[in-house]
Amino acid sequence: MISAIVMTLVQVLELYKWVIIISALISWVNPDPRNPIVDFLRRVTEPVYAFIRRYIPTVIGSIDLSPIIILFAIIFIQQLLMSIAY
Repeated sequence: MISAIVMTLVQVLELYKWVIIISALISWVNPDPRNPIVDFLRRVTEPVYAFIRRYIPTVIGSIDLSPIIILFAIIFIQQLLMSIAY
């Protein structure tokens, strides 16, 4: 039972990791803010970005490093959960 819950959490984190990657890639271009996909990506990722930005200065020049920090955190949490599951 616990293994199934952990594996589900790992899969949800994997999905969110891809949402972060897609959001970061889309931010390189100037997307239409009224596009429903762009709106969804911003609504899903911006609260986490804001949380990270509140505690860590993530903007260096014009580059925002918060997606990279979040990706590293997700990978760390996934590895931790996988080690607990096995």
